[in-house]
Amino acid sequence: MATLGMIEYQDASPDVRAVYDDIMATRKTDWINNFWKALANDPRTLKRTWEDVKQIMAPGTLDALTKELIYLAVSVSNQCGYCIASHTAAARNKGMSDDIFRELMAVVGMANESNRLASGYQVEIDERFKL
Repeated sequence: MATLGMIEYQDASPDVRAVYDDIMATRKTDWINNFWKALANDPRTLKRTWEDVKQIMAPGTLDALTKELIYLAVSVSNQCGYCIASHTAAARNKGMSDDIFRELMAVVGMANESNRLASGYQVEIDERFKL
């Protein structure tokens, strides 16, 4: 259960409904997921977060699947169960196969392990790696 509960569309203020409507139109869907319903307890945070997500996840130099895979990798590293589920579903909708998922998890696992080792050993950065 969300700490402050979730704001359903029919119970939302006009400001929250406007964000919900934009989410549904942008994502071409007829529902609002629980993340947004929880954030709706603070309409300013809801609007700011949605605007940022909409801008960053919009088409750009990186394709949509790559953006979802990066989001999924960070979510796994941060151990956010909700974000893992949400972005796994989004990545699958954009073409992620089981093989891609397995390879991604191998890279995430290896990166996390080697990051901890480098930090633990306090490895100095090679001069060639510095820009």
